[in-house]
Amino acid sequence: MIIAEGGPPGPAHPIPVDNLRSLARTAGLLYLVIIVCAGFAEGVVRGGLVIPGDAAATAANILGSPGLFRMGFAADLIAFLCDAAVAVLFYVLLAPVGRTLALLALSFRLLAHPAIAAVNLLNHWGASILLDGAGPAAAFPPAEREALAMTALELHHAGYLIGGAFFGVHCALLAVLLVRSPLFPALLGWLLGAAAVGYLAESFTFILLPALEEPAGTLVVVTAGVAEVGLCLWLLTKGTRTPPPGAEVSVPV
Repeated sequence: MIIAEGGPPGPAHPIPVDNLRSLARTAGLLYLVIIVCAGFAEGVVRGGLVIPGDAAATAANILGSPGLFRMGFAADLIAFLCDAAVAVLFYVLLAPVGRTLALLALSFRLLAHPAIAAVNLLNHWGASILLDGAGPAAAFPPAEREALAMTALELHHAGYLIGGAFFGVHCALLAVLLVRSPLFPALLGWLLGAAAVGYLAESFTFILLPALEEPAGTLVVVTAGVAEVGLCLWLLTKGTRTPPPGAEVSVPV
């Protein structure tokens, strides 16, 4: 049983299902790293150290745990590096059911994390530089450094949600591909579709209806948590389904 990958004008390149299953499990392992690292960076580090609206308390927390704050930066960077690989693996697994959609999904995921979110980490790092008070930052009095660091963290939050909009579109495209693919249960696609709504709702309520940002954030935690953890567990334990006898899917032109 093979899934044929490739397209005119060259010949197709058959990929044994066992190989696809190995790729899927590799994607699942990387996804697990992403979930753990991103959850630690956002939920434990920034969630524990950053006090919204209180620059002095936030500065005291970061200066009191500088190693933890740097670990959050490193964890995010690891997650985004893994995400670049996951984006390519999903393309290989799902291109047979829609190469254009799979390429769009790949592009939006690469823009969301390895591009936008990784560059946005400079705001996280900038807060640390300002609070250290070394170099050019030494020219500012402590209260101003604290205010500037808080501004950097607020910019990081905004950048996080800008990346989330791109990731929401990625999830919507991935949902369609998963529903269509014989390699995965359609339920995973429907769950990713709900996660896409959550990500997009969180990003656009932040911009347009900031008073609703908190409930939108709760929505994305629930929908994305169920969908992405479920997808990760499926990839790790099952890899892929075995296509029905005689089934063969080739990448469209």
